Amino acid sequence: MTDILDVGRVRALNDILRRTLCGGTLVLSAGIVALGRERQQAILSAVAAFDGFDPDNDPYGEHDFGALEAAGERVFFKIDYFDRALARGSSDPADSSVTARVLTVLLSHEY
Repeated sequence: MTDILDVGRVRALNDILRRTLCGGTLVLSAGIVALGRERQQAILSAVAAFDGFDPDNDPYGEHDFGALEAAGERVFFKIDYFDRALARGSSDPADSSVTARVLTVLLSHEY
């Protein structure tokens, strides 16, 4: 993957995926799945509402990672950028026509 030139566009696309689950694929870890639907929903709502981005946890300004407490669990989320075939990294994460976004939500101890 090359350097990202349009960080603002990447951040906006990441925020859309995180807040609405549109524009990409959601992957829940085995630990999140095991918590059951009600707690999963609470976690996804907390991920959608997350706004604790700062230079320490978001040094590139992409809003692609977060760590939070939700449903009694320490949770991480991460957004990755792949080519449309999911074979390698995207050549341009700011371009949705060549990028498949994947939002992974997991328990911190699964990392």
